[in-house]
Amino acid sequence: MSRRRALFSPVLPPALLLACTLLSAPAHSQPAGALGDDFIYRVRQGDTLINLATQYTRNQANWAQLQTLNKVVTPELLPIGLELRIPLSMIPVRAAPARVVHVSGQANISGKSLQTGASVDEGSTVVTSPNGFVTLELADGSKLTLPADGAVELKRLRQFEGTALTDSVIQVQRGSVESTVAPTGQGVGRFEVRTPVAVTGVRGTRFRVQSGAGGVHSEVLEGSVRLQAHAPGSAPAKPVAVARGFGAAVSNDGSVSGVRELLAAPQLGAPQRAGGGGWTTAFAPVAGAQGYLVRVSRDADGELPVSSTRFPTNDIRFTAPGPGTYYVSVRAVDDLGLSGQDAVATFEGANQLMTSFGLGVSSGTGGLITLTDY
Repeated sequence: MSRRRALFSPVLPPALLLACTLLSAPAHSQPAGALGDDFIYRVRQGDTLINLATQYTRNQANWAQLQTLNKVVTPELLPIGLELRIPLSMIPVRAAPARVVHVSGQANISGKSLQTGASVDEGSTVVTSPNGFVTLELADGSKLTLPADGAVELKRLRQFEGTALTDSVIQVQRGSVESTVAPTGQGVGRFEVRTPVAVTGVRGTRFRVQSGAGGVHSEVLEGSVRLQAHAPGSAPAKPVAVARGFGAAVSNDGSVSGVRELLAAPQLGAPQRAGGGGWTTAFAPVAGAQGYLVRVSRDADGELPVSSTRFPTNDIRFTAPGPGTYYVSVRAVDDLGLSGQDAVATFEGANQLMTSFGLGVSSGTGGLITLTDY
């Protein structure tokens, strides 16, 4: 069953977990992301500084430096749950290029058209056109979906030598990134999304970051993030923890203008044909919504998108680029510009005209003929 199975009847979190310190909720895996220049490891039973120094820094002699840095009294008896800091500068890494797993519409890298299956190296900038979508897969299975009309630089794409953890820094120059990080629960080395006024650090989660003229929006769908807002050109501020089901808006001056619960997913009706090959779905307006973002994808998790449209009301329309089963997701957008939880429904693409031999009928221009109304 899809990870979005709960989005038709969303279960809202009981309380906002917001703090100006590190997150304290337990994680499913011990690697807990990074903060500033340090990798964070949450101690479990049986861990020792010597073992951790050997595993992550590849040099057991570094245990003494870790002891001093973390003010550990007894290095062979570490407190369970302690968030141990290991400087990223001490962790050997290797290059870990990303792989393109989906391209729809036009997208390019270094002025060249991007193709599915291509390898993307550290330092590359991926640019999507107004009709373009790209999904990248990192070495640990994490996915980055880059929606239309955006520019994203892959500033750092590396992997820890001692483990499968990745060290990734994504710079959003324009547009947005939607991420599924450490999907198998292995934990996070470093995964940061940077914008001109905020750094979002991840602890194993599914989240969105959008950078635009009005500032930055971060929305957490699974797990949690550390958000460090800052004025343009300034160092990141003390981290704010944003929990699952909540979002944060950061203004252009670096101030956090709102941290709030995301709007609930719309209760979609069954998609109905709207004529001209288009579709619609009826649903009641979501309280607090100022508009709706409607996306069509080839998969239920939205990692293979083909279109995205903003509507001012719940009177929406959507289409598919060809035959087959597609997924429409609808999310409400609030007055701060934060997008809410997704509701997802399936619908069928264009009905293709077939020959008696089961082949598609071509038009005079080389395309395939589809039946828009039937």
